Amino acid sequence: MARTTGATTQEARDSSKKISAMAGLWPFLRPYRAMMYAALLALILTASISLVMPLAVRRVVDSFGESGLALLDRYFAAALGMALLLAIGTAVRYALVTRLGERVVTDIRIAVFDRVIGMSPAFFERIMSGEVLSRITTDTTLILSVIGSSISVALRNLLIFVGGMAMMLLTSAKLTGLVLLIVPAVIIPILTLGRRLRTLSRENQDWIADSSGSASEALTSVQTIQAFTHETLTRKSFKDVTELSFDAAKRRISTRALMTAIVIFLVFSGVVGVLWVGARDVREGILTAGVLVQFVIYSIMVAGSVAALSEIWGELQRAAGATERLVELLSVTDDVKDPDQPKARTQGGRGEIVFDNVTFTYPTRPDAQALKDISLHIQAGETVAFVGPSGAGKSTVIQLLLRFYDPASGQITFDGTDIKDMARNDFRSSIALVPQDSVIFATTVRENIRFGRPGATDDDVTKAAQAAAVHDFVVTLPEGYDTYVGERGVMLSGGQKQRIAIARAILRDAPVLLLDEATSALDAESERAVQQAVDALSQDRTTLIVAHRLATVKKADRIVVMDQGRIVAQGTHDALVAEGGLYARLAKLQFTDGSETLG
Repeated sequence: MARTTGATTQEARDSSKKISAMAGLWPFLRPYRAMMYAALLALILTASISLVMPLAVRRVVDSFGESGLALLDRYFAAALGMALLLAIGTAVRYALVTRLGERVVTDIRIAVFDRVIGMSPAFFERIMSGEVLSRITTDTTLILSVIGSSISVALRNLLIFVGGMAMMLLTSAKLTGLVLLIVPAVIIPILTLGRRLRTLSRENQDWIADSSGSASEALTSVQTIQAFTHETLTRKSFKDVTELSFDAAKRRISTRALMTAIVIFLVFSGVVGVLWVGARDVREGILTAGVLVQFVIYSIMVAGSVAALSEIWGELQRAAGATERLVELLSVTDDVKDPDQPKARTQGGRGEIVFDNVTFTYPTRPDAQALKDISLHIQAGETVAFVGPSGAGKSTVIQLLLRFYDPASGQITFDGTDIKDMARNDFRSSIALVPQDSVIFATTVRENIRFGRPGATDDDVTKAAQAAAVHDFVVTLPEGYDTYVGERGVMLSGGQKQRIAIARAILRDAPVLLLDEATSALDAESERAVQQAVDALSQDRTTLIVAHRLATVKKADRIVVMDQGRIVAQGTHDALVAEGGLYARLAKLQFTDGSETLG
């Protein structure tokens, strides 16, 4: 399966081998520094207690047979006290770091979603929405594991390692020197295999994202897949990409297991050798039994901390890759941007639109111009229809007016102001859109219509539904306007969905109305009712209609005929028919099946 974004290439993986990628989390951690410091204090407290306990054990061992029961009781009472402090400190640390992890991951998910929901369509031409969802869910889950657990455990083991080594040095410099001889042998596999592990972790996450993208695409198109009996091929496609994810996971697991085995063997082999030397020193009276026991405990603590750190290193590698992927989404540049100091929309403007020598090419089709030197002046309140063969550029006009893309050259003005000089939310609030593929959300009929104007009353929703010929079928639903319509409106027919989209546009009550094949999915009776509503709605506002069915545009003030990205003719229906040319040929085909002469 083809990768969906340049960030998932092998080159990107190979160039990213450092745990420093975790620094990308700092902007999200910074607001919670107090919580971090409190957790760090609890961490230092518990580590310190752990490091003190072997001293008590040494005293107990060395005092056998030399002190009374009272002193022994005090030692054990002190040990119980330290155990209580250790328990409290550990509980506080766990509560703080877990809460910190949940809070930071929540902020990351919100930040990533806030970022991508405002990206222009060009962004989603390069990356599948399923991959974005994978990053928001799977990658943030990895980060939650690290912040809420792994980093805390890593810091604790690092403190144990440093403190334990210091105490080992104070206990016996000779034995500690022997221990230090094996440190390079332990560090080398951690560094070398760790880099390999990071690359594999990133690859594993990339394939998981591809798997999620494949599943998302299939599930949102399940009816088409089943209608074309494509289930077997779709299952195979999903299985293939998911198996590739598993293969990457196997390589990651094998590398991590190898690293863990090497480190643990080297560490404990070194400890056994050092203890052998220590035992001989005790026999010769160079060390006391208590000192050796103390050293043994510290060496076990240090060895355990090294083993834990090697284990956690793999988690940190995976989290670094996840962080990098999320930071990519947060830092990606959009092709369409609001100006730093946007101009305000003209108050009271009715929607005068001007295309001035506009040329445009879609980013994914750089060799084919979608629009070529388009110049068009649409007066406020005018109804203009765009007709022509498929691929002529009709819907592209709508896309550019909404500023989903920016033209390669030329400009588009809205009430005299270049739309590039305005905030997109500002001028878009003056536009109501009925797209060719009606978007219905997984909520009630009422909320789907209210999407056009969130503050609208129930009465406003009902009036818009009546105007769009929606009301009659809605009242027959089990719960009327409160009926849940399912994901993407699966409980509704194509015509019903389109009428809800039209009701949504009517409710928006914007000065500019964009109808992109708005009645294409309607039956004749519904189309007539909706056409009447559209005619009434367009009386006092600028209306742009994209249509293949010429019967829906005969009453337009002006018809713009497009072909191969250019305007080839414009005028009224009668004038264009009389003129001949492309429009006359289209009209002859649609109104007479090409068998008669138009009158």
